[in-house]
Amino acid sequence: MGATEPKRLARIKRRRRIRKRIKGTSGQPRLCVFRSAKHIYAQIIDDTRGQTLVSASSTESEVRQKDTFESKVALATFIGKQVAERAQEKGIKKVVFDRNGFLYHGRVKAVSEGARESGLEF
Repeated sequence: MGATEPKRLARIKRRRRIRKRIKGTSGQPRLCVFRSAKHIYAQIIDDTRGQTLVSASSTESEVRQKDTFESKVALATFIGKQVAERAQEKGIKKVVFDRNGFLYHGRVKAVSEGARESGLEF
């Protein structure tokens, strides 16, 4: 067992606890954030249909071609704005925020703030 294994398992336990209470409906889908060491991913999911409605990530070619960001937090804010703009194009205004077991801090917080700035309601 590596040094990161207990941390990963603790995050999975937190995610299960959170997911019991948070469900994305077609009226108010779930904004799920995943953070890796290099990248950040955001999806808006309708759990009743089991379908991803909108997504944005730092791995997309459109994001990678942009000027380099001064930090990962700035990149996360941009991803939050991008997912919010794509959601509004599809008529989604309200979402439930799912931090996926990560602490609401740093890049995860930046995604939610970027989405709020672009008009999504939590």
